[in-house]
Amino acid sequence: MSDSDSSESNENERLGGLRLWVLLRVDRWVLTGIILAVVFAILVTTSRIGLTPLRLIVENQDGLEFFFSAFIGAIITGTSIVVTINQLVLSQELGAVGQQRDRMQAAMDFRQTVEATIDADASPPEPAAFLYELVEGIQKRATELEAEMEDERDEKLKGKIGAYVEDTTDNAESVKANLENAQFGTFEVIWNALQFNYSRKIYDARKIRADHTESLSEEANEKIDHVIETLRLFGPAREHFKTLYFQWELINLSRALLYISVPALTAMAVLIMYVDGNALPGTTLGIDNLVWLASLGFVIGISPFVVFIVYILRIATIAKRTLAMGPFILRESERDEDLG
Repeated sequence: MSDSDSSESNENERLGGLRLWVLLRVDRWVLTGIILAVVFAILVTTSRIGLTPLRLIVENQDGLEFFFSAFIGAIITGTSIVVTINQLVLSQELGAVGQQRDRMQAAMDFRQTVEATIDADASPPEPAAFLYELVEGIQKRATELEAEMEDERDEKLKGKIGAYVEDTTDNAESVKANLENAQFGTFEVIWNALQFNYSRKIYDARKIRADHTESLSEEANEKIDHVIETLRLFGPAREHFKTLYFQWELINLSRALLYISVPALTAMAVLIMYVDGNALPGTTLGIDNLVWLASLGFVIGISPFVVFIVYILRIATIAKRTLAMGPFILRESERDEDLG
């Protein structure tokens, strides 16, 4: 790879990291505030570039009704969408006693399977602690595989196993460290679950076994099976907690929109009913007071829409990055040349 290609790759990686940080890590209310502040600054600044003065437009229209009346219908429609979202989320929680019992049994069966696989007496009930124990179990299985290869004479095979175990262990340690104080309901649990690339590790383990079938002993084959079996449990666990997180976020989104909608409707009503071309004469910082007021009103009017956008952006980004469950890798950044 040339220096220019390497520089371009590093730049793309930095931009991708910044984009993910904005889409996933930034607090939703902070991101909402930033977007609204940018819109407000653009509206106020635009009044200084020589276009028709806002006060003259408002005087000709006898008020701001033409400008803000559309927000009334939009906000009410958005509130109706909130009700629909809540119904969608709640419908998944409703069911007859038989369905609820089946859900309970399925959850218990999966938990017992995990406990048997990682040799745990009872797995923790908290999602972060459960994932911590599962990742630790994967790390333990990988270490057992490496120990099995200590007397291996095939140096190439031994080197591949060593590199695989080192990668798995380092990844596990990083994820475990971040999961220790993570609390479900925040994004940290899902973020750290996304950082453990179990699909890559399943592929690597199967590739090592396929490439060295004749060299691997029966015991080593068994250890690789244990590693793969434990890794396979991480996918359903992550998907289950991802589903719960989506429901949690949709409920938070619904509440946020309901909280914002009534103040936004009230602000729109005030602007429509009491503001005309004669309101707030004078300037502040060289800008007509009516521009400040109308810009603030517009920002308040679009605030429910912006909140909706920032929440859905994170949900959609997570969904896109976890479309394939199991040994499938969709993102180019996680592919190696030998996968082409």
